[in-house]
Amino acid sequence: MKKTGAYLVVNALEQIGITHTFGIPGVHNTEIYDELNKSELIQPILVTHECGGAFMADGLSRTSDSIGTMVIVPAAGMSHAMSGIGEAFLDGIPMLIISGGIRTDTGHSYQLHSIDMGKVLDGIVKKYTKVETHDQIIPSIFDAYKTAISDEPGPVFVEIPVNLQLFQGEVETLSKFVPPKADIEINDSDIEQTVQLLLNAKNPGIYVGWGAVDTFEHTKKIAEFLDAPVSTTLQGISAFPANHPLHTGLGFGPASTPASQEAFKECDCMLAVGVRFSELGTGSFGVTVPENLIHIDINPEVFHKNYPAKLTITGDSKNILERICGKFDAMDPPRQSNISRKIKKSKDNYFNTWTKKENAELVSPGFFFKSLRTQLEDEAIMVVDDGNHTFLSAELFPVHTPRHFISPTDFNCMGYAIPASIGTKFANPHKTVVTIVGDGAFMMTGMELLTASTHNLGIIVFVFNDGELGQISQFQQIPLNRKTASVLGKINFEGIASGTGCEYLNMKNDADIESIIQEAKNIASQNKPVLVNVHIDYSQKTLLTKGVVKTNLSRFPFREKIRFLSRALKRHIVG
Repeated sequence: MKKTGAYLVVNALEQIGITHTFGIPGVHNTEIYDELNKSELIQPILVTHECGGAFMADGLSRTSDSIGTMVIVPAAGMSHAMSGIGEAFLDGIPMLIISGGIRTDTGHSYQLHSIDMGKVLDGIVKKYTKVETHDQIIPSIFDAYKTAISDEPGPVFVEIPVNLQLFQGEVETLSKFVPPKADIEINDSDIEQTVQLLLNAKNPGIYVGWGAVDTFEHTKKIAEFLDAPVSTTLQGISAFPANHPLHTGLGFGPASTPASQEAFKECDCMLAVGVRFSELGTGSFGVTVPENLIHIDINPEVFHKNYPAKLTITGDSKNILERICGKFDAMDPPRQSNISRKIKKSKDNYFNTWTKKENAELVSPGFFFKSLRTQLEDEAIMVVDDGNHTFLSAELFPVHTPRHFISPTDFNCMGYAIPASIGTKFANPHKTVVTIVGDGAFMMTGMELLTASTHNLGIIVFVFNDGELGQISQFQQIPLNRKTASVLGKINFEGIASGTGCEYLNMKNDADIESIIQEAKNIASQNKPVLVNVHIDYSQKTLLTKGVVKTNLSRFPFREKIRFLSRALKRHIVG
């Protein structure tokens, strides 16, 4: 039979269950868009910039069973999307990118968009494929999808020359999609050794990341059996809900909250699941792990990278933890303590430091997050960006449901939250989607609010507005007593909201918090996006910020430490 390449692309995407594509049509992919227009299963979404489209695809992947998919033009479309592709690659998020390509049937050089995309993308995709014939299109997309979701997930890129899209070619049959099956075998002796290490420990602890986000019930069972505290990475905040009495918070070292520091102070055996011990999760590598570290991950490359493990197990965390739970079923719990009570007291005491007195001039983070948590249902999804607000959200907003808090992590890209929340809302139309973004990050992708209003997506966007790149300006101010290129120009957020078809609310101080959040929810429930200008008070610093500064300063050579401290002291004295 003869089919156009564009038809074959859409046929393949339909078979693997794609619901939305994100991108911009152009000369080199317009035939694919024409076929997408005919599809009853896939909705093509026009974005304002391919960078935003990639973040939308990322948000959809993180909060649904589908895979975020882009359909873009080659060269510029690819380079614009690379920030989102890189975020997905370093965070382990599946993504499928379908790109047009220059013609391969003319023999001409220096065509429009002529660039070796494989070379450019090397290092930020799991696999790059350039299709050469019609009969390779469907198998190549199937293979790309399987690669994206298998082992440690990540982005894959498929280039399809425009001549294949335009013209009909011979295909023997339309391949049928067969879902992949996991084939990693788990050694029973590793499970036995894990159980014995945990049972023999006096103070076991559990540390979970995004790789454990779908195995909460098993993590919960193990934690309760061992009466062990549970902390999370930044990306994995939702892997263990904060309303469980054994949840301590983000991290467990000097940059973590007091509940985590106290609960893990004497930890002599740690079960680390779906984590990499990366810079953010460890507070700039400031944690100390016990000798008896049990490290479980789908990717064996992460083992022993930053911290040596006593035992490593490669495989799907859900299957492994289920096996561990099975061993505990016939046993009596080895210990009971009052650790839950200590955790709650420590959490309450720390949160109270953020709610000592209401602010009549600005919005206090403590009162804001307290009201937000009270007014949102557990099923509400929180999307944050990169910046000072990220760490405030991590420390002050309790997340109660797995996959209901997402953030850019290891790539740590500003501009993530607004487009990611749009992708999240497409995937979860009946859930409340709340976005928190700094004013600097907002300026990078804020125009994607037009995409939200065009498609009647009732997302709530809280812009934490302090007129600066808050996190960096704090890092500059503390040791340097000056701010260089971190103060923003004056932004008219009401004008931006009006220009992109969004409703606008202005939260000036603590007295506004309760009513503005309620009004924002009411507007969003009418399928209208709403932008809330939050005049935030960043004067109190998070423990993560203070802990990271302290950790890094402690590593400086003695002479350099004296130089930095002397310079800071001098500048603060003389201005």
